[in-house]
Amino acid sequence: MRVIAGTLKGRQVKAVPGNLTRPTTDKVKEAIYQIIGPFFENGSCLDLYAGSGSLGIEALSRGMERAIFVDKQSKAIQTIHENIKDLQLESKTEVFRTDAFRAIQAAAKRELQFDLILLDPPYKKADYGELLNEIAKLNLIKQNGFIYCEHDQRESLPENHPTYTLVKQASYGGTIAISLYQKNSKEGFE
Repeated sequence: MRVIAGTLKGRQVKAVPGNLTRPTTDKVKEAIYQIIGPFFENGSCLDLYAGSGSLGIEALSRGMERAIFVDKQSKAIQTIHENIKDLQLESKTEVFRTDAFRAIQAAAKRELQFDLILLDPPYKKADYGELLNEIAKLNLIKQNGFIYCEHDQRESLPENHPTYTLVKQASYGGTIAISLYQKNSKEGFE
């Protein structure tokens, strides 16, 4: 795996050892960042189910100022630490070993908001509707911010949501699909 654009373009990112994670392909990374904006001017990113951290590292390379990485697997956390150290990103990152719901609760207690939230859990292991609702309820995404969901193409994610607009849904290859949401300009979640 490698960083595909930005200040770290071409740099290698280590994968998590074993088969507990499924790395996002370069093709999919390029596609999503072309939609949400190929480059950022500052901003913050929350990479839940981070695995190796490659999606959040890509966001940092493309101009995000800060990233928080969350995974509950110890091998993933170790790999994220190695990657951010190798890429000299320690001052821009935080890494937590916990599950996604505890992480978003903790972020809400800190009154954090993000420009980009990345959701790439093991396929069929997360309830995306519940995650989207909780992120909306806790007001974790900034106005016009994006939520990226990578999932098995047989999973159907909500097309309508009171807080988010579905910007794009697409399939890539055999089983990979993405759904990209943007926070509406009007609040709608109660």
